[in-house]
Amino acid sequence: MRTVDSRYANRRATNLREILRILTPLERDSMLKEQYLQPQFDKVQVGDNSLQLYRDGYELYTAMLAAIDGAKESIYLEASIWRDDETGRTFKQHLSQKAAQGVEVYVMCSNLGKQKVSRAFGSFPTGVHILRTVPFRRPWQVLDPRRYAPDHRKLLVVDGLLGFVGGYNLGNPNRDTLRDTHLRLRGPATADLAYTFSANWNMFSSPREQITRRYPRQFDPLINIQANDALRLTFPIRDMYIEAIDRAEQTILLTNASFVPDHSVLEALTAAVARGVDVRVLVPWPSNRILADRVTCSSFTQCLQADMRLYCSRQEGLRSKTCTIDGQWSTIGSAHLDLLSSVVNYELNIEIYDAAFATQMQDLFASDIADAYELSLQKWLSRPGYSKLSERMLAPFRFLL
Repeated sequence: MRTVDSRYANRRATNLREILRILTPLERDSMLKEQYLQPQFDKVQVGDNSLQLYRDGYELYTAMLAAIDGAKESIYLEASIWRDDETGRTFKQHLSQKAAQGVEVYVMCSNLGKQKVSRAFGSFPTGVHILRTVPFRRPWQVLDPRRYAPDHRKLLVVDGLLGFVGGYNLGNPNRDTLRDTHLRLRGPATADLAYTFSANWNMFSSPREQITRRYPRQFDPLINIQANDALRLTFPIRDMYIEAIDRAEQTILLTNASFVPDHSVLEALTAAVARGVDVRVLVPWPSNRILADRVTCSSFTQCLQADMRLYCSRQEGLRSKTCTIDGQWSTIGSAHLDLLSSVVNYELNIEIYDAAFATQMQDLFASDIADAYELSLQKWLSRPGYSKLSERMLAPFRFLL
């Protein structure tokens, strides 16, 4: 068997597509198991809860499928994008098998715009409760702008005790997303994830499809679940970011795939720099979304003029939505730092106060910027004139992101 060149070890995410093209099926399977199925981080105990950080889709999906296979009572799955590919079909098969065994299986997926889940799956077997969210169910609701909010959450909860939350969608991870971040949570705090799912399900489902099972919740000062709710007009994730940034005294390490902060978030970051905080932002640049790039970069000038350090990832598929501050506070989730995620979409982030976990997040950030280049203000201001013109023309459309 040929040996995969060792140089791929340092840039495995970036070069995954190229590697897969040149390997035989046997070599490919061997490489994926060796490179992706081994845990990258140790488990961290935070109070009564155990946390496992995932940076690679193959490792994550293996853990998620194992959790589904071990379910005894209930499975709650919420996905904004669920592709009709090998990975997507595997999840459907495992969910169907558990439903046949008597486990309560609830699947919630979006049916709006680009978040629409493929109907190529066909119908699920009897026993799987599936809800495709739609903007409105009654004629007069067409006038309510809250009804058009997409569901952008990515959530799996098993038996109210084991949960997965983060940024990965369901589909072959080497298709569109090479790098995202996800978290496995085991312990009593998972009941909050179960509540978030059931509350969202019951809001959109018919009375006869309501979830009545309840897992007891408790207050946890170390782990909080932040969930945007468009119908209630509650958007705590944006406030969570602003509050954490305002408390920062040493470092802010922020990775975001769609970094278009509003004036309040940008002012908070600028104020942090002014008081001596080392603010570093990692974005995919350029990404595979040309128009979005032009809108995104409208905030780059302000960030660089404020002496923030801006890193541009060479990984085209970087889609992480994470932040860690002062080696104490961290968040992982589905929310971008743009207007849609801040005050429109249904989003879900987990907020963690723990130094050991924050150390892992710092290591993850350091690993990501090792394959990135730092953008200087001088280089940014010297970009071509046609780029500046297109950015000015598209700047008014920032609200579309």
